[in-house]
Amino acid sequence: MSNVVEKIAESFKGFGASTVYGAPITIDEADIVPVSYVQYGFGGGGTANDEGGGGGGGIAVPVGIYRTNDCGKPVFRPNTLALLLSLAPLVWTLGRATSRILKESRR
Repeated sequence: MSNVVEKIAESFKGFGASTVYGAPITIDEADIVPVSYVQYGFGGGGTANDEGGGGGGGIAVPVGIYRTNDCGKPVFRPNTLALLLSLAPLVWTLGRATSRILKESRR
């Protein structure tokens, strides 16, 4: 079974921002490097005879870019929409918790 898991882990070894968005580029003498939140997982199983299988998947959310300014200093430029969307579960959880706390305090 460990052979299956090792093979799957090896296929995900290079998964990252450069895999999804490509290498950093230069436009008008400014270097641009993509920044993303990358998460992946995998699993596998098998028998004692090394028969088995597995799979995995991943997600990459574009968070923003690093861009060099006129002085050559890298400056982070956020992807506002992606940041707001990634905060949605947190806002929902806080709202739900607050409503339950208020509900219990009224009793």
